[in-house]
Amino acid sequence: VLTMARPDIAEVRKLSDGDITTQIDDTRRELFTLRFEQATRRLENPQRFKAARIKLAQLLTVQTERKSSAAS
Repeated sequence: VLTMARPDIAEVRKLSDGDITTQIDDTRRELFTLRFEQATRRLENPQRFKAARIKLAQLLTVQTERKSSAAS
């Protein structure tokens, strides 16, 4: 059984704004690919969905935090 460690949000906070934007795009692309593989029944590890969604949520959270702190 493969277990994926939950990404640490502290590591996400260390990234630059450009890196966060790039990773958001990459994660969204990965989720699209996973949905496509699931639809064509080629998805081997469905747990990758959860890990990708958590990663995307963390990235978006940090991005929103930075935008709100820059606005105030």
